[in-house]
Amino acid sequence: MRDFPSCFGESGVQIADAASSSTSSAGTKGSAGAQNLVTCLYRAQLSGRPCAISVTWSRSLMGQGLSVGVDDLSGSGSGSGQCLCKADIKPWLFSKKKGSRSLDADGGKVDIFWDLSGARFGAGPEPLEGFYVAVVFDLELALLLGDMRKDAYRKTGATRSVSNAAFVARREHIYGKKLYSAKAQFCDNGLFHDLVIECDTLGLKDPCLEIRIDKKPVMQVKRLAWKFRGNQTILVDGLPVEVFWDVHSWLFGSTTSNAVFMFQTCQAPEKSMPWSYSQIFRESRAQGLGFSLILYAWKIE
Repeated sequence: MRDFPSCFGESGVQIADAASSSTSSAGTKGSAGAQNLVTCLYRAQLSGRPCAISVTWSRSLMGQGLSVGVDDLSGSGSGSGQCLCKADIKPWLFSKKKGSRSLDADGGKVDIFWDLSGARFGAGPEPLEGFYVAVVFDLELALLLGDMRKDAYRKTGATRSVSNAAFVARREHIYGKKLYSAKAQFCDNGLFHDLVIECDTLGLKDPCLEIRIDKKPVMQVKRLAWKFRGNQTILVDGLPVEVFWDVHSWLFGSTTSNAVFMFQTCQAPEKSMPWSYSQIFRESRAQGLGFSLILYAWKIE
């Protein structure tokens, strides 16, 4: 069995200061107090230079938060993945729901624009519609999120070239007692699926793990006390999806511990996977690496 992956390196993705930057610190506060976080990663270009753009949405009792970071992927070895710039919009400053931030980045200028004044939110921290977030490098559009595209172009003054950013990874925190649910998209612009993880570990000598997609069981792990870490391939939309799980903390940790699940699409699953976040972006084209979904599942007592 391969080592369980860590796709989001500590140096690669940083969330807003108002939140914990690791799952362990969230757990120390108890799952009820943990912040609702979603981080999306995009492979993009800054004037032809490959980069990774992370967008983190957060929601807590203090309100909504947003963080945008840009990492360089053009180097090799330790130089790859270096943070070029990062901007945090704090929850207590989120009353200003539209604005911009200009940052210097390795000889150029990165401008981040957002307008969430009319955004509609669902159960999660991400806006559903009525918003835009744009990342512009020297007047070239690197990333554009949201449905208010005309407003974004007018505000940013960017050239109307279509952004070639690809959505390649997502990290999300989910909560439950026995059932853990999420909306899953296994490729850029792919179909959304209802994903349910079911696992009851309380008072059971032989707990079982089951994963369902659109109400259809796709994977079941019995004798979980012996198989608390592992991986298995399933098929979704005709694509092979490698599922990794680590439920050791659920079985042997504290009541506020979390399990980790990763769903990785790959056109060549027989190849060994690079698990650092920078390798995922850099080698995705060469090795056929697809989309990564990482779920941190917290038990609610």
